[in-house]
Amino acid sequence: MLRTPRWEKALRYVLMLVVLAVAVGPFLWQLSTSLKGTTEDIYTSPPRFLPEHPTLHNYAEVAEIIPVWDYALNSLKVALASVLTNLVGASMAGYALARLRFRGRGVAGTAFVAALLVPLESIVIAQFTMVRDLHLNNTLTAVVLPGAVGALNVLLMRNAFAAVPYEIEEAAVIDGANAWQRFTRIALPSVRGTLAVVAIFAFMGAWDDFLWPLIVLSDSDNFTLTVGLNFLHGTFAQNPRLVAAGTVIAVAPLIVMFACLQRYFFRGVGEGAVKG
Repeated sequence: MLRTPRWEKALRYVLMLVVLAVAVGPFLWQLSTSLKGTTEDIYTSPPRFLPEHPTLHNYAEVAEIIPVWDYALNSLKVALASVLTNLVGASMAGYALARLRFRGRGVAGTAFVAALLVPLESIVIAQFTMVRDLHLNNTLTAVVLPGAVGALNVLLMRNAFAAVPYEIEEAAVIDGANAWQRFTRIALPSVRGTLAVVAIFAFMGAWDDFLWPLIVLSDSDNFTLTVGLNFLHGTFAQNPRLVAAGTVIAVAPLIVMFACLQRYFFRGVGEGAVKG
């Protein structure tokens, strides 16, 4: 067995540190900026990463300027609804594509793949027209509907179910189990990792979405957090401490959710990886 040269191992660690700095560095800088008081100069050269006198005043000021917690609650409602609809819809559609035999199954699978290639900007007008005709515009329901079942999540679930040995279900068929019983009692417990991946993707997609809520929502009481925080970027851009505090408020729930589900996430990535 060949041993990896030390220089190559050192190069790998250096590259990992560079990627880590690029990926995490901006958020850590925003966190540092949000904790700096008005007496600290955030434009010093060389820049100071750690605040001299950490304060939570910026977070309190953000809550005074905009109803940030109401916006966060609206985003949480949308995100949880998206997680629920994607878990139910994507798992059922994925199981049907992987296990059930019906006419047009191949066409349906191709349609989900093709849906991944369609950018939101090209269909946003049609989506808005449909929502308006349904009299759902300016509601949180309208925000949830377009992403209720994601095409990528369906494909993830299809491949996860396809990887489950069919012999397990054959034994259930001999015992008289129907398709619904096989789905709920055998298939779903076998792909819990992929379900966690779908939940994380759905939550992140709904929580971070900005363009569609901006288009469909007109009443400030229904604003999601991303739309509400845009007010800070526009009106208080000269105070980057407030913008940084709002950014941290928006990102913190995603970090908490991923920290809670990370072990299921990494197991589910391989479980439901999209294969060629």
